[in-house]
Amino acid sequence: MKIFALLSLPLVFASIPLAQAAPPSDVPRAELRGLVENVIQADGYRYQAKDSAGRSMDAAKIIQDGTGSYLAVYHTMRPDGRFHAAIAVSSDLLDWTFAQDFGVGSSQPTISPLANGGYVVAWEQDPSNHIAVRYYSSRANLLAGSSSRQFDAPRSLSSCSEGTPNIYSVTLSPDIDHSVIDIGGHYYANCNVDRQMRAKLTNFSSWSASSQSNFDNALLYWGVQGNIGDRDSVSFKGFPFGLIEGQYEKNHFESWRTFIYDYTTGNADQTSIHTHAGSVAFANPSITRVKTPAGADALLVSLFIPSEGAASGESGQLIYFRKY
Repeated sequence: MKIFALLSLPLVFASIPLAQAAPPSDVPRAELRGLVENVIQADGYRYQAKDSAGRSMDAAKIIQDGTGSYLAVYHTMRPDGRFHAAIAVSSDLLDWTFAQDFGVGSSQPTISPLANGGYVVAWEQDPSNHIAVRYYSSRANLLAGSSSRQFDAPRSLSSCSEGTPNIYSVTLSPDIDHSVIDIGGHYYANCNVDRQMRAKLTNFSSWSASSQSNFDNALLYWGVQGNIGDRDSVSFKGFPFGLIEGQYEKNHFESWRTFIYDYTTGNADQTSIHTHAGSVAFANPSITRVKTPAGADALLVSLFIPSEGAASGESGQLIYFRKY
């Protein structure tokens, strides 16, 4: 009877679930990581990038504009001892002609082109470090530094500092006065270490911001104990990804590393970036899909190599692009 009872039980194996399939973003994330990591095989690169005025192009964010040329926003420490953000123009992604200075105390700039032909530029502004957002109604006005809308965001998550903006998206409904600008940034948590924030600027007049603990956790998992700061986002093979800097040890610039963040899964991969001479520290990442001057699809990556983790001849701003 006992044997009969056992044989009449349903098969246990039928109830065991099959192994779960890997998230669909895994494969494109691995491909993206491979493109970002290998500077040596880049189709074009420039170490210690400077503009035509001799300014270092630190923390550069580069986009392609509607004319087919390229625009870069970046900052430079000037003789007055303050950062100045600026914009330059290029036809080849490597040689840059200075166009305009955005003013004293501006740093960590980013830029987004709009469907109406205008541009939104955001940067970190001191003193009382905060995010400043500017709207330029045309390319000509952008290169002249003539903004038609200005917004300086109130700090709400830190009494000390909020900054390093990136622009996720700008929605016009139908114009800048009826718009939503989705912005990432950092806040100086407990006035101790940088952590992630995300904010919305509505109708160029109303600001709301929130902390992004899940984003932070993806880097804390790797043992990052210092700042989690600058980031940029890109859509690649149909999935949203980001590059973000993480500092393993506070106040140690040689411990800066760049991570790929997967917005679909909430996971991050540390990159192992290979430069020509073997630099190890990388900060202030930005990434953009562009067409090369020859018309090929490429990823344009910009990284700052601090001197503490730089190989000979590589400290400063690195710009490189790889076709895919």
